[in-house]
Amino acid sequence: MQLRPFRISDLDTLCLIDQACFPPGISYSRTELGRFIAHRQSRTWVAEDGREIVGFLIANRHPMQPLAHIITIDVIEPWRRRGVGRALMDAAENWAREQRLKAVALETAEHNRPAQKFYAARGYVKHEKLEHYYTDGAAAWVMVKWLEEKSKVGGRMSKVDR
Repeated sequence: MQLRPFRISDLDTLCLIDQACFPPGISYSRTELGRFIAHRQSRTWVAEDGREIVGFLIANRHPMQPLAHIITIDVIEPWRRRGVGRALMDAAENWAREQRLKAVALETAEHNRPAQKFYAARGYVKHEKLEHYYTDGAAAWVMVKWLEEKSKVGGRMSKVDR
């Protein structure tokens, strides 16, 4: 499995994957995915094995705050718990650090406990509950991970203030 940048020819496949990973009301339409991907502050990573796309992640940079936002992370069922999600999240978090952003935020459905556990293991904490967030009426948790930058001070590594 390797990661690569998004190609226009990927859009239909990404849409099918998103609709397989998430129910109606949570999954995005082709138009919505296309808009998220095309946004000038956005970045998309595609995970593939050979020529098969096995997952993807779309993130963007908040225009007014030092914050990255994970719009969606999707991994097809046979590839879950095999490191694909971890690799995609690593790529997005590293990109956020390169952009000198202070945090990464995302929303996850209140009832999606496996996703919440996955994010919590990566250092994300529940920040705010959003009632009726999804079009199907389901609530979501905003989860945030503060990024730590390291800098040398007096020969020691120290955290930079958030």
